[in-house]
Amino acid sequence: MQVSELGEFLRGKRAALRPEDTGLMLGSALRRVPGLRREELAMLAGISVDYYVRLEQGRARNVSDTVLSSVADALQLDSDERTYLHNLAHPAPRRRSASRPQHVRPGMRRLLGAIPDVPAFVLGRRMDVLAWNDLAAVVTADFSSFPVGDRNIAKLIFLFDGGDRYPDFDNVTKDVVGNLRAEAGRHPDDPGMASLIGELSVRSETFRRLWAGHNVREKTYGIKVIRHPVVGEFTVSFETFRAPDDPDQALITYTVEPGSESETSLRLLASWVKDGAPDTLRAPRQGAR
Repeated sequence: MQVSELGEFLRGKRAALRPEDTGLMLGSALRRVPGLRREELAMLAGISVDYYVRLEQGRARNVSDTVLSSVADALQLDSDERTYLHNLAHPAPRRRSASRPQHVRPGMRRLLGAIPDVPAFVLGRRMDVLAWNDLAAVVTADFSSFPVGDRNIAKLIFLFDGGDRYPDFDNVTKDVVGNLRAEAGRHPDDPGMASLIGELSVRSETFRRLWAGHNVREKTYGIKVIRHPVVGEFTVSFETFRAPDDPDQALITYTVEPGSESETSLRLLASWVKDGAPDTLRAPRQGAR
């Protein structure tokens, strides 16, 4: 998988660069291809055209970090994109555990239960939702109502109720795709990831378009607006905490600004959860977008 992904990523980023953005003075001649030509990119990176062609075709072996850094500079990649490029060019030895089911430690599950006023859930590989607390089920989605194979943030956003739950749907989808591509770079040989990307591409035109953009963005914190069917819109801050002994698992938490209307909304939802959340609090599942 990593060979084709590497070539597609390089071609996509090369096509997105305009010559004038790189300082190249090429006159006004009509160009038949978008972005930079291979020979232009090779010149900017300080490598031979033949070597760059072999790199883009996945035929260059043992590529040095120096060459990859030069190509990244020429393509004007950011830090997440650079990491993705290095992961594709130098994939880690395939781990047998990459295709095995993940399990959340009992201690982590106790932690989820110990913070009932904070929506929290655990993500695994491929953005699979592995565990959650009751408030997360009300704020984000009732994951228990999904088949195990559908308990996945990317599926939730693109195939179910993402457009109704998130007013800023465009940016949410871009963040999810960016995170998913970063995850794919860490496990380029994961058949489960390939299957997920295939399903999302077939069932969601929006995902298919965004995935073709080859954007990589591992967003680990930020602000998100959530539209709830009962309390309306409120704003949360999300934080991501990677497990030190298992970087393939991450705890995600949502908090709100003290004294804000969002805090009032979240407290109301939390109180209803403690009293036994009615079905009207649950997020309905809808079709793909």
